[in-house]
Amino acid sequence: MKMHTISQKVLTVGIVSALGFGTLLASGAGTAQAASLSAESVAVSKGTKVVNFGKKYMGTPYKFGASTSTTRVFDCSSFMKHIFKQYGVNLPRTSAAQSKVGKAVSKSNLKAGDLVFFSSGSRSTGKNITHVAVYVGNGKILHTYGKPGVTISDLNSGTWKRTYIKARRVL
Repeated sequence: MKMHTISQKVLTVGIVSALGFGTLLASGAGTAQAASLSAESVAVSKGTKVVNFGKKYMGTPYKFGASTSTTRVFDCSSFMKHIFKQYGVNLPRTSAAQSKVGKAVSKSNLKAGDLVFFSSGSRSTGKNITHVAVYVGNGKILHTYGKPGVTISDLNSGTWKRTYIKARRVL
């Protein structure tokens, strides 16, 4: 007896949900908003996918001038080239060349998947790009350098805050 009552309730809820959803679709209510949200979430999810793919390499050793044909070691730009290539973006080989592709993004408008660039030299010229990372979100960057190899760092503190130059959106 109990099972029959539960089945009836599930069936009723299912029918009401289907009718309500069908009416919403038929009326066209919310479709423009849904289309807008889906276009935005595609861009965000692609950036997040790049970041998540890159995180699989956490701890992979750093080697300056690493070949783009290996995943056993990376330098900063070969790492970016590798993880973005998986999602159809063919980046140039060096961080300086990568800093010229895509479109400029302000630090306050960074989204997951944006490239961020740094300089070990004078910030005033902005031409001395010596490092690249990918923005993860929440003020964090994924990149590779020195002893830690592939790691996540805080964009807004220490070396990375001091040497930040600019960001570019390539997705």
